[in-house]
Amino acid sequence: MLAQDQTDPSSQARVRIGPLALSPAISLTNAGVDNNVFNEPNDLLPKSDFTMTVQPKTDLWLHLGRSLLSGNITEDLVYYNKYANQRSANSSLKVGLLVPLTRIAFKGNAGFISTKDRPGFEIDARVHRTELSYDGAVELRALSKTFIGVRAARQRVNYDQADVFAGANLRTELNRTVTQEALTLRHQLTPLTSLTFDAGKQQDRFEFNPLRDSDSTTMTGGILFDQFAVLKGSARFGYRDFEPLVAGLPNFKGSTAAVDLSYVALGSTKVTVGAARDINYSYDINQPYYVQTGGTLSIMQQIFGPVDVVGRIGVQRLDYRGRTVASVAVANRTDYVHSYGGGIGYHLGRDIRIGFNVDKQRRTSALDARTYDDLRYGTAVTYGF
Repeated sequence: MLAQDQTDPSSQARVRIGPLALSPAISLTNAGVDNNVFNEPNDLLPKSDFTMTVQPKTDLWLHLGRSLLSGNITEDLVYYNKYANQRSANSSLKVGLLVPLTRIAFKGNAGFISTKDRPGFEIDARVHRTELSYDGAVELRALSKTFIGVRAARQRVNYDQADVFAGANLRTELNRTVTQEALTLRHQLTPLTSLTFDAGKQQDRFEFNPLRDSDSTTMTGGILFDQFAVLKGSARFGYRDFEPLVAGLPNFKGSTAAVDLSYVALGSTKVTVGAARDINYSYDINQPYYVQTGGTLSIMQQIFGPVDVVGRIGVQRLDYRGRTVASVAVANRTDYVHSYGGGIGYHLGRDIRIGFNVDKQRRTSALDARTYDDLRYGTAVTYGF
């Protein structure tokens, strides 16, 4: 949000050095067994291995007069014992600047990701890619609690030349630049809650494969809750008119969603809900995109004293769209990914949580090669300095 009256996000920082505030933390996650390292179907005898991930990260804020510079630095160090080619060091860097004036506010963000992981639910290989993104917005106070503005964003996605999945070179198929422009309207219901509406355009341009190029018109409305509200996060719902620039590929006109909300009840129960619906690009040139619709639910309950339990469930639906002149094994197929799991945790004071987790994931598809089961179990330790 760009409102000048928003709660200062640095107020709960753990470390302060003059005007600089920091919240460092380190986590050990997935320290256990992954019984299907490569997401292989059962008839290929899936490979099992011990794995763990160490994640140091820091949130930081720097006050520059009335302006606020914020950032996040995260590093994921992923280890596999037997399959060394699955190890990686994944970096994420984000920086933002908020400049609030009397009736106008400026906001800019930049981010960089360098990672070797699965890009989503479709590509099962851990492949290296980089993403460079930046955006900017200007917001003008039109009425006492109503703001109008403009926003622009650009994202560049690059895969390595050696990245191949199911016979497709991902650099050739998926390297792209995405640009967005939008008009924005926001009404501040309370100091911690805003209603928003955006109307904009999006252009997706592929570096090596213009058969995938498209233009989209989007309209989105939503509600945003500040991080200090009891109900935190955002819920956005909209409409997208997706128009490929090359004949032979069906368009998409339909609803979109992006929900990420958490609620703490009575100080002992935390409910987290996520939902999404939008277009994603496939590695397969004959079925170049799919509509992904899905949701997740997580409930954490404090049992007694420092002990808590958590349960998780999720489902994703991938609806593929094929070219009218292409020959594919299953036309307009639909794949599903179901996940569920849970765990138990023990808190050592305010800053340390030790947990044990078990998670199961299954993908079902009309293509046997795309069907798999995966079970993970192990410990996790989180420490905030």
